[in-house]
Amino acid sequence: MFRSLTPLQMWMVGALALLVLSVIVAWLGVVVIDENEAGLVIKKYGAALPPGRIIALDGEAGFQARLLSPGFHFGLWPWQYKVQKVPLVVIPSGEIGLVVAADGAAVPAERLLGRAVPCDDFQDAEAFLRRGGERGRQIAILTAGTYRINPALFEIVRGAKVTVLPPETVGIVTTLDGRAITAGDLAGPSVAGHDSFQNGQRFVEAGGCRGLQEDVLLSGSWNLNPWFVQVEPIPMTEIPIGYVGVVVSYVGREHLDVSGAEFTHGDLVEKGRKGVWVEPLLPGKHPLNTRVMKVELVPTTNIVLNWAARTEAHEYDKRLSPITVRSKDGFAFSLDVSQIIHIRVANAPRVISRVGSMQNLVDHVLQPTVANYFRNSAQEVTVLEFLSARTERQRAAYENIKAAIEAYDVECIDTLIGDIVPPAALMETQTERKIAEELRRTYEAQRDAHVKRQELERESAKANLQAEVVRSEQEARIAEGHARAVAEAARGEAEAQRLRAEGAAAALKLSAEAEAEATRARASADAEATTKLGAAKADAYTKGVAAVGEGGYTAIQLAALFAEHGTKLVPDVAVGGNGSGAGGGLAEVLIARMLKGTSGVA
Repeated sequence: MFRSLTPLQMWMVGALALLVLSVIVAWLGVVVIDENEAGLVIKKYGAALPPGRIIALDGEAGFQARLLSPGFHFGLWPWQYKVQKVPLVVIPSGEIGLVVAADGAAVPAERLLGRAVPCDDFQDAEAFLRRGGERGRQIAILTAGTYRINPALFEIVRGAKVTVLPPETVGIVTTLDGRAITAGDLAGPSVAGHDSFQNGQRFVEAGGCRGLQEDVLLSGSWNLNPWFVQVEPIPMTEIPIGYVGVVVSYVGREHLDVSGAEFTHGDLVEKGRKGVWVEPLLPGKHPLNTRVMKVELVPTTNIVLNWAARTEAHEYDKRLSPITVRSKDGFAFSLDVSQIIHIRVANAPRVISRVGSMQNLVDHVLQPTVANYFRNSAQEVTVLEFLSARTERQRAAYENIKAAIEAYDVECIDTLIGDIVPPAALMETQTERKIAEELRRTYEAQRDAHVKRQELERESAKANLQAEVVRSEQEARIAEGHARAVAEAARGEAEAQRLRAEGAAAALKLSAEAEAEATRARASADAEATTKLGAAKADAYTKGVAAVGEGGYTAIQLAALFAEHGTKLVPDVAVGGNGSGAGGGLAEVLIARMLKGTSGVA
């Protein structure tokens, strides 16, 4: 019979058969649920629900708690039940699902969110209600995945994102549920077991407090219920090179001082307690909750502070200004001062414990210490004495300030006095005096310059005559050399003459001795001859006198004598006699001629 039907007729017959089958199945109470859906059962009539309830647990009329899973379900007679096919709940990756329960117990007044109960991630509505699930917003969440959830009991809020903290950040956590924070505490204390606030129910059960939390979240992805947790991402606390971080914590375990009895101006605590931590943070990045603790950066390199118009890069000295002082003689003047200090790493917590911050150290310790020292020291001397003894003042300032700030565990490296601005009136007088002094020095310098110029001209003249001087000196040296040579020659000649004289003297002596001997011999011979001659003459004279007479013989002798000397016998002038006789007159004539001859007159 079916072989004679056309394809269209066969399709129509099949559709009709399917429709009839469906009607029969429906009439018989059979429901088919596909894999990607669930069946919400609504009972049309039955016992009434208890007041305040909207989900039936025991067959009451209304929305049934149990969903129909995929497959065939029988006995759901259409005159008694209505089955709505609902889609599955899909939470995509990177998101979380928030849940609002329409039925359940009331949330206690001290809490805001319904507590979590074992109910297969809200897929078992009956377990949720029977185990004390609470209506309203739930503390539990749905993570990424697919769920069969009763839409009559639970509303799923989509779109909430997974909390992501990038690297080098921390999350400051504020919880919106839990017990109240203890009076006097700034933040809720750390509790265990809540898996970084991802399990809100465990946080509440462990006694976690609502509000700001001590614990922080580190970088990463976190499934956090935004109805339960608010997260504020902040950068990690960075301690730069050349600094340490002193932690001042306002939360933590009970305060317990570990600084020792000798440290009386503050106290230090162990890490994790309230107070100033005894161990500073070294350079690097640290995941600190800066809402409940403060980190004071303390330079571990030398710090320069200027009491002047300039300010260093650290700006600790931005409130400092030149120091105004008054001298012993009543003048007010200002001076710039630079103070170099150093804080050791181990002393950094002690410094912060004493004064609270580096700025407080500068403003409340160093500023009055340095300024008051210079004010006090300036009153002991006059302005001019202060100016003239600058080095001594600087050294004394270093010693006094060093002793003063060591009590605060701060090392004094150096104290330097910069510009000193004395009173204008005093400096005007000093300037005039200095100008006068400089003028005097200028005049003296000019005078010395003139003198030097004269000396220069004199030296120039000398230099110009230097050639003559050199020549003269050379000539003098030559003459001196000649003189020395002549002197040496003279000394040699004198020595030779002395030797010759000595030789001549010796020869002369020998010759004289020989001559004397010869003379003695001749004298002796002459004497003997003279004696003999005299004797002969005497004998001749005697014989002559005897022969011719004395007068005649004398005349003969005179004539012989005249003849011997070439004297004319007859004179050129006749001399008259005295009438005495012939002989006397002749003798006189002869004598006269002899005298004339002896005088050389012809």
